[in-house]
Amino acid sequence: MSEFTDSARAQMNKCIDALRHNFAKVRTGRANAHVLDDIRVDYYGVPTPIVQLAGIKVPEASLLVIEPWDKSSLRSIERAIMDSDVGITPSNDGICIRLPFPKPTEERRRELVKDCNRYAEQAKIAVRNARRDANEEVEFLEKEGELTEDDLAREKKAIQKVTDEFTSKIDELLKVKTAEVMEI
Repeated sequence: MSEFTDSARAQMNKCIDALRHNFAKVRTGRANAHVLDDIRVDYYGVPTPIVQLAGIKVPEASLLVIEPWDKSSLRSIERAIMDSDVGITPSNDGICIRLPFPKPTEERRRELVKDCNRYAEQAKIAVRNARRDANEEVEFLEKEGELTEDDLAREKKAIQKVTDEFTSKIDELLKVKTAEVMEI
């Protein structure tokens, strides 16, 4: 491995991490605590993530239970969830908040698959951008005389191999997520 492929691989790993994060936010009908990741609660004037204010449990496949450590924050958490774009109506019983995850309709599932495809395409674009950056770097070194034409070709081939590896990882992640979304 050369420094160019290592650099490209590091950038491409970040693309895969971002894709996994985006896929985690896609609501499938199963309770998933990651849908709350981007929600901030106004807690004594400070926007605070829900996970820092409460314990989050999944007692059954389609239910999320949020138990705040400070019961006075219960209403603030409920309001933050309602104001977010999660699309789930919270149920507050005075002790905890329940988030029931309804099974999405067939039409909604198809929309979610389109979202997943869009996230995967964004990740592929980011991977190709990382490839372009690595190729530009080796081309520059070849122009400067630090690499021979054979070295340039070898490096470009290695960079393309890494790109293909990450593109197939993205395709595999998309295939798994699509199956999960379409599952009834």
